[in-house]
Amino acid sequence: MSSKLIRVLAVVAVLFAITAPAFAQQLSEVQRGQLAMEAAQAKNQAIVTAGANPRTGPGLGIGLSVVGIGIGLGLIGFAALSGVARQPEQVGTIRGLMILLAALVEGAGIIGIVFSFAIIILG
Repeated sequence: MSSKLIRVLAVVAVLFAITAPAFAQQLSEVQRGQLAMEAAQAKNQAIVTAGANPRTGPGLGIGLSVVGIGIGLGLIGFAALSGVARQPEQVGTIRGLMILLAALVEGAGIIGIVFSFAIIILG
C-alpha cells in the first residue's frame, strides 16, 4: 500500500478513536435492567431455536473438514498430473511440491477436525 493511503487510514482511525466517546450515552439503572432483561430473553430464544442437539455444529465441522481435505487433495493431484503431462522432465520437482501442498492441506483439515472434537468434548 502507498504511504499516502496508510496516512489517510491512520488519520481516520485516530478520528474514530477520539469521537467514539463523544457519542456514547449514559444509561440509567432502569435502562440497564431493561437491556439485561432483553438480552436474557434473546438468549433464551436463541437456545430454544438452536435445536436440541448441541453437537450438530461440531459434527458439521468435522464433515466439512473431511470434504475440504478431499477436494484439496483432488485439486492438487489434478494439477500435478497436468504439470507432469506438460513437462515430464520436471516430475521430481512437481512431485516434491505436490507432497508439500498435500501435507499443508491435510494439516489444515486435521486442525479443523481436532477443533471440532475439542468442542464436542469440552462443550
